[in-house]
Amino acid sequence: MEINTPTGFLNYHHLRYFWAVAREGSLRRASELLRVSQPSMSAQIGLLEEALGEDLFRPRGRSLELTEFGQMVYGYADEIIALGTELQRAARQAPGARALRLHTGVVDSFPKLMTYDILRPALEHKPAVLVTCHEGKLGELVGQLHSHRLDLVLSDEPASPGTHGRVFNHPLGTTGITFCAMPGLAKTLTKRFPRKLDGAPAVLPTQNSALRRDLERWFEDSGVRPNVVGEFEDAALMKIVAGGGAGIVPVPTVVASEAVERYGFVPVGKTKDVEVRFYAITAERRFAHPAIRAITARLRKRE
Repeated sequence: MEINTPTGFLNYHHLRYFWAVAREGSLRRASELLRVSQPSMSAQIGLLEEALGEDLFRPRGRSLELTEFGQMVYGYADEIIALGTELQRAARQAPGARALRLHTGVVDSFPKLMTYDILRPALEHKPAVLVTCHEGKLGELVGQLHSHRLDLVLSDEPASPGTHGRVFNHPLGTTGITFCAMPGLAKTLTKRFPRKLDGAPAVLPTQNSALRRDLERWFEDSGVRPNVVGEFEDAALMKIVAGGGAGIVPVPTVVASEAVERYGFVPVGKTKDVEVRFYAITAERRFAHPAIRAITARLRKRE
């Protein structure tokens, strides 16, 4: 299959060879995987570079490293190869509607229970939607959004304008914080809230997060100083550590009941003075994807 480009024809097989080398990081391993000789594969990747007008790889020791342009092309190639595999699978099976795809980036500090709660309408969507989640830092996820490798990014802070091109922050809502602890620890916290937090062991988000900064301000205003025994970028890992009895943990109130059920926590107090803000970040001003529209419709009903 060939696709006309401004500088020539884009050959699907050439793209597949490039994708395999980029994924394996080695011409030798990719050639063994596809059972194509290394000289032949190298020559055909050269034709792809000629068609696209830029280098895709640069040498790095005995391996190959993607150029910045190559990284962008790999994102598209990954999508095209996945669609080609899906087409082959559909051709072998009974005909049916092709599943929609929703590629979602989730900032690693974003609460995992909240992620599931937000994405549930997409998972339950009819016709079916194949939901793929990628976790990472906000900057890198927004970069993938701008290069169309992602449809949506879920974050607890807005993307800065102009960092990776034009993106739009769609507020999904806010929630307060519920402090939770395992029953054994909770029994030792006998003072009234929030005084019971003073000196209590706590596992908190890392200091580079918006939530941690808001918590620190609230602790200072409330005259309490927990004993921080752990700091975590991953909200799920933070809850697991707290589930082992290490300390109290702040949980978004909207998912506190699920956290209590899943981890066995006991709520020890809550406040609306610390807010967790949720954003859906897209490359478009309006939500065009039907699964994203379903997500936002459900959130509006709960407001």
